Parts: sequence; C-alpha cells; structure tokens
Amino acid sequence: MSTEESERSRLPFEPNKKRPKPAKTQSKPPANLKTSEEQARKQPPYTKEEMAIPQVVSQRMLRRVAGFCGVPTALGITTLVVSYLLAIYSDIQLPPIAVLLVNMGLFGLGVLGITYGVLSASWDEERVGSLLGFGEFSINWGRMVAVWRETRQKKV
Repeated sequence: MSTEESERSRLPFEPNKKRPKPAKTQSKPPANLKTSEEQARKQPPYTKEEMAIPQVVSQRMLRRVAGFCGVPTALGITTLVVSYLLAIYSDIQLPPIAVLLVNMGLFGLGVLGITYGVLSASWDEERVGSLLGFGEFSINWGRMVAVWRETRQKKV
C-alpha cells in the first residue's frame, strides 16, 4: 500500500494532521518568539480525542481478544487438570514432556490470539467485519507495516 492509498483510506479515528516540522533557528530570536516556540514544543501534536480509539472499535477488539486468547488459554489450563486427574484416578501416566509441549503450544496460541484479536477486528466504526476476520487482519497488518516503513524511512 502506497502512502497515497494510506492517505485516502484513513480511519475515522486517525488524526488527519501531520506533525509540524520544527522551525529553523535564527541567530538571535526575540525573547517573545522563544517562549512561544517552547510552548508549541510542549503541546502534544494531537489531542487525546484525536488519538483515542472509538468505544465501538475497542469493544470489538476486546471481544475478539477474549475469544482468540481465552479459548486456547482455557484449553491449556484444562489439559493440565485433565492430565492430573488421569494420573490420579485412572492410573494413566501421560509423558510429562507431552503435557508440557501441549500446554506451551496452547498458551503460545493464547498469546498470538491477543495480537490476532486486535488486528482481525474491523477498525472502521460503521463496519462490523467478518466472524474470523481474515480480511480485516490483512488490511490492518498492511496498515501497520506501512507505518513501520514510514517511521523507518523518517529515521534514516
């Protein structure tokens, strides 16, 4: 996605303003300009309202995180309990390494579910998105990568 496309497909809650570039310093600026420049630097470039995620979008993200993170984490805890109960009551001894690997896999999926839950939610207030969010994930991942690239280019 090019920068022109990202400008056209801005989200409703994304700030439209660009950060102001610092003014070039003169040899001896007057004292009143100096204080106004200091005040301008202290002010954040965006207000809290411009930077805030809308309530509808944040609730959508929370629901998805609860599902994509909660289910694997609950299954990981359940496998611990089931393996313990099997060992105590039915004398079935599961290999400890197998229990460990299954738990690590499920808890790892839970951690990945946090990221996928946020990125698979529709960031547009009016559009709910699909059930699993594959399309929304690819759109949001593309936006995130584009911002990373822009930030990296600005630093160089």
